[in-house]
Amino acid sequence: MNSPPQDAPPEPAAARRARLLAAAEPGELVPAAERLLDGGALGTPRVIHPPEVGMVMLQVREPVAEERFYLGEVLVTQCTVEVAGATGWSMRGGDDRVAALAAALLDAAAAAGLPEAARVEEVCAAVAARQAAEDAAEWAALAPTVVEFEELR
Repeated sequence: MNSPPQDAPPEPAAARRARLLAAAEPGELVPAAERLLDGGALGTPRVIHPPEVGMVMLQVREPVAEERFYLGEVLVTQCTVEVAGATGWSMRGGDDRVAALAAALLDAAAAAGLPEAARVEEVCAAVAARQAAEDAAEWAALAPTVVEFEELR
């Protein structure tokens, strides 16, 4: 279940992009970022914070009482870059520094409003479609376990 709850307020575009780039496969991110770099579309990117591996606390919400608690620590890689005056940021699960840098570059390209931002949206759309398919498959697998009670009138 990857998407926000249906009753949640609309997700800002930058937050949606960060969420989808964090969930993208390295094979989707790295080639897209390399195409932007090879084509000179990004100019000379400036790395503000190089990819750094660290730990963050994972907070979850218990679904019945809706109480939040810390489940444990998660390994992440964070990176910040600047492209054409716009800042790009990425935090991805795991220790893949190259994928974190690629995600930050793509985020910056989109934030800068460069024409190449369409490529970033293509990557995000592919990730969103994959997540929707995974969610649908998970719900389909759970459907046979639903217990329906007869309604008394």
